[in-house]
This record gives sequence, C-alpha cells and structure tokens, in this order.
Amino acid sequence: MEVTKTMTIGELIRKNEKAASVLMGFGMGCVGCPSAQAETLEEACMVHGLEVDELLKKLHDI
Repeated sequence: MEVTKTMTIGELIRKNEKAASVLMGFGMGCVGCPSAQAETLEEACMVHGLEVDELLKKLHDI
C-alpha cells in the first residue's frame, strides 16, 4: 500500500488496520479521536514532535 504524508490518519487506518498499532507505537494515542479523520500524517507528526519520514518507513513495512 502506498502511504504518503498527506494521507489522513483515518484514511490510513481504513486502508490498513495494522497501521493503528504502528501509530500507537509512535505515541499517537489520537488514532481513534475525531480529529484523526481530517489530520494528515505530516500534521500529526508535527503535533507529536516526530519525524514523518521515520513514521512512513515503519508504515511501509506493514
């Protein structure tokens, strides 16, 4: 599955449920919150102080 930093968290989880555990492993407990439906991976990484490229690598591995 192609994962990009402009995908929303909700879109990603709908496409691959395993992505939720990766996001949680990075400390993104907001996986189930309503704002996750509109927040991009890049935005979430900025909020949580994470490197989006590191997250993308892990998401590509699943």
